[in-house]
Amino acid sequence: MPRVALLIETTRSYTREMLAGVRRYVAEAGPWSTFIELRALDSSPPPWLKHWDGDGILTRTFTTEMNRAVAATRLPAVELRSTSLPHHRPFVGMDNRLIGQAVAEHFLNRGYRHFAVHGLSSETFFLERTGNFVARLKAEGFPCAELPITESDRPRDWEKTQAQLIARLRALPKPVGIFSANDQLGVHLLDACLRAGLAVPEEIAVVGCENEETLCTLATPPLTSVRLDGARVGYEAARLLDRLMRGESPPREPLLLPPRGILTRKSSDDLVITDALVAHCCRLIRERATLGLTVDDLCSAVNTSRSTLERRMKAAIRRTPKEEILRIRFRDVEHLLRESDLTLDAIAEKTGFIHASYFQTAFRERYGMTPGAFRKK
Repeated sequence: MPRVALLIETTRSYTREMLAGVRRYVAEAGPWSTFIELRALDSSPPPWLKHWDGDGILTRTFTTEMNRAVAATRLPAVELRSTSLPHHRPFVGMDNRLIGQAVAEHFLNRGYRHFAVHGLSSETFFLERTGNFVARLKAEGFPCAELPITESDRPRDWEKTQAQLIARLRALPKPVGIFSANDQLGVHLLDACLRAGLAVPEEIAVVGCENEETLCTLATPPLTSVRLDGARVGYEAARLLDRLMRGESPPREPLLLPPRGILTRKSSDDLVITDALVAHCCRLIRERATLGLTVDDLCSAVNTSRSTLERRMKAAIRRTPKEEILRIRFRDVEHLLRESDLTLDAIAEKTGFIHASYFQTAFRERYGMTPGAFRKK
């Protein structure tokens, strides 16, 4: 029976999901004898690890001490935390580039034209997330301000730190969409907005990352956040470790998994569109797109011509009415393919596609694969 050490913190939703994914793999392919304990990210290595004759390790490595301790065992090990610490362990984790891109799309789709990022400059995965956020906006022609945090800015003096953040927020053009590289930073940002009397989301909209539910729901207002896929990370890491313990060679490239989408809460749930007609249309589309809304229905609801509506929506959000209807429908299609076991016919019906055959054709044109292939991937 393989003996495996799970050196994974138990203090966060994401890592507890990882452990659930490991458990699922072991239930399918085990049994394993596993060491697990209540851990924080910066917990010391277990004292027995130095002389342990086990078979493998799953680790989230935060400190140099832990990095050296895991390497010294010379056992097969899989790293689960993106880090700048030097090591040769294969990595399984989230694709932080896709996270940054998803947040940029979230803000762009809501009409924002001013942006900022809020992240710790010493963390590799923060830089990956915020870097691609900035790159996506730059490709659309929008600059992005920075609210950088260095090690010296960590809130040793909470009141001083928040006062500095308030000054930076007041200086930004409004309305602005801000990406905080994790939920803790996002909560700090929302507190600064509350203290400064800055309206959220009307003046400042905030999106965090990791969807740490306790933090997100305690914030004022509740924080929108990117949902990670800890369960799949844990499952794939356990499967890789199993292969390594059987003598297979480690993969040359890291295994990077996509996020599970963005859970929208009140910190970013509004549209920033100065054209009142277009803003009204976008709200109607959000409410009725999956009920079979057509462009003609929309024109009738707002009492305007198709050509006028297309011209004004193109100017305001750079999409035609039809493109916006399809965007909302396919957003829900993606969610149902990822999160449900509904048949494709049922998904087509739930998302406003009258004919399942048209749904599958439109999906293939949009994603370059069938809905079934997307679900499997």
